[in-house]
Amino acid sequence: MRRSHHGVPVLGDSAGADTIRTGLDEITVLAGTAETGGALFAIRIRMAPGGGPPVMHRHDPGEVYIGGADDPDRRRFTAGAGDVVPLAGRTPHTIRNESTEDAIAFVVHAPGAPMEQFLRAVAALGPEPGMEEALAAAQRNGIALLGPIP
Repeated sequence: MRRSHHGVPVLGDSAGADTIRTGLDEITVLAGTAETGGALFAIRIRMAPGGGPPVMHRHDPGEVYIGGADDPDRRRFTAGAGDVVPLAGRTPHTIRNESTEDAIAFVVHAPGAPMEQFLRAVAALGPEPGMEEALAAAQRNGIALLGPIP
């Protein structure tokens, strides 16, 4: 990972970055909890069409998606390039690529440990983990899987 002249990791530099695969998603770790003292988990997600978590979920860490709100009731957002969607911790949500092309989002979770540990646990289950296994990994990391996307 490239560092600034102050020794701080430079986000966005994915050369040599760790890659995690879950379902249709490829997650590049730009700054993990080891580099941020547990404060952040910064990732770039490449989602194939239809990619994203299969269910609504909720967790304690807040997060920011860079990718916008165009729905006035704030229940469904369509994020465009450069749009920022902040989510307070415990907000039920999901992210989904509903286009016909790959989509990329930059996401920061704070604190980072619950999401990093969950994603790594799910990735370790293999390319097609069972729902029971994913539920157990979620529960171990404080993530509530809430059911189908409305």
